[in-house]
Amino acid sequence: MSISTPTSRPLLRLITALATAFMVFSTGALAQNLPEFTDMVRENSPAVVNISTTQSVQGNRGGMPDMPGMPDPDDLPEGHPFRDFMDRFRDDDGQRSPRRDARSLGSGFIISEDGYILTNNHVVEDADEIIVRLNDRRQMVAELVGADDRADLALLKVDGEGMPTVRTGKSSEVEVGEWVLAIGSPFGFEYSVTAGIISAKQRSLPMENYIPFLQTDVAINPGNSGGPLFNLDGEVIGVNSHIYSRSGGFQGISFAIPIELAMDVADQLRDGGEVNRAWLGVVIQDVTRDLAESFGMDRPEGALIAQVLPDSPAGAAGLEPGDVVLEFNGNDVATSGALPPMVGQATVGSTVPVVVMRNGEREKLEVELAQLPDDMGQQSNEQSRAQPGVFEELGLAVEPLNAERRDALGLDDDVTGLVVAGVSGGPAADAGIESGDVITRVNSEPVDGVEPFTSIIDGLESGQSVPLLVLRDQSQRFLALRIP
Repeated sequence: MSISTPTSRPLLRLITALATAFMVFSTGALAQNLPEFTDMVRENSPAVVNISTTQSVQGNRGGMPDMPGMPDPDDLPEGHPFRDFMDRFRDDDGQRSPRRDARSLGSGFIISEDGYILTNNHVVEDADEIIVRLNDRRQMVAELVGADDRADLALLKVDGEGMPTVRTGKSSEVEVGEWVLAIGSPFGFEYSVTAGIISAKQRSLPMENYIPFLQTDVAINPGNSGGPLFNLDGEVIGVNSHIYSRSGGFQGISFAIPIELAMDVADQLRDGGEVNRAWLGVVIQDVTRDLAESFGMDRPEGALIAQVLPDSPAGAAGLEPGDVVLEFNGNDVATSGALPPMVGQATVGSTVPVVVMRNGEREKLEVELAQLPDDMGQQSNEQSRAQPGVFEELGLAVEPLNAERRDALGLDDDVTGLVVAGVSGGPAADAGIESGDVITRVNSEPVDGVEPFTSIIDGLESGQSVPLLVLRDQSQRFLALRIP
């Protein structure tokens, strides 16, 4: 039992008052350290636009979905109940396949006072009509000036003068951990504002390796695509483009195209309607710790050349398989994912210095870059698959488990399989595969070489999951790899 005395009560009140004051002060100090977005949103919202498109697509018979086993009404006799029912859906010309409008939503932002707008290509691709809705509720029909599928960017034009525009900054100067903000129309909710931080820089994504993406934790959902990513100075530093998700909705990882690259593409589309990119002509992979040691390197770094493509600038300059690219045009190449954006943003026809590690020694070569061929997206994938063990569509590179690697991993002589030489995102990363893993079985079939592995993978259908038995740290586990 406690006893309260007259002298203790004032002391208790004083302590309570001081504690309350401290809590209020601490909360106020914390609030002062948080960024203030209201002025920035108010200033930039007029230059952000909502984009809606319509596309005329062929409808199914009678406007109803095709179903396995459903008979064609024309094959049924006159007077059949099902045929009579379906005839109700014919148009005036007796056609059962009317065209209908498919709609999509996205975002964009105005980059010039005369009405040029930047957005993602996938927002307006194959659109018959593009409608731009401004912050003041005006609607305009936009013209597609040009699009770049590789960068997933499109340039639009509306008639206007003195239109509000965004200010562009430098994504190269943003630091990991800085606050950023997005304005867009997720799920059609116009001018929604979300904020977060820069999570990483120069991210490489499968099939889009010419873009050094900014990774953020800003909430991005369908409808945000093509919208701006701002820094705290109110400058656009990126174009919101992708999310990484297992569910289709936002799960904490989103990607933006750096604004310098986006504006370069926009300038080329405005000037000539197409985009030119430099081409080196190599198939590359990550340098693992084991590979670095085997090449006499102090640590894993650079981009390992697995193949030099025929009639390429790399071949003409004397680059060889086994070379590790450490520097390109004066810039350090930290990982294999860093090289393609450097090449893509270089000037076509320019001669650039390339520093490689070859036979344990650094060598400097001069490479005259050519223009990336129009079919190189498809050709590059085919060439990558032609190189044994490189599966670009999976984000995976594997190598045979030879005696040297078996000894390095401390494995018994009777262990067979494939060593994972590199993982560059995509389905392999989603499955949890890591460099140094040993794949011993695929779909319950043992694999003792690249050819059996390739045969099994090529025999699977898109969207199918296949179990891999993986040996890691002397223990086995199953991982599920989904075929893209």
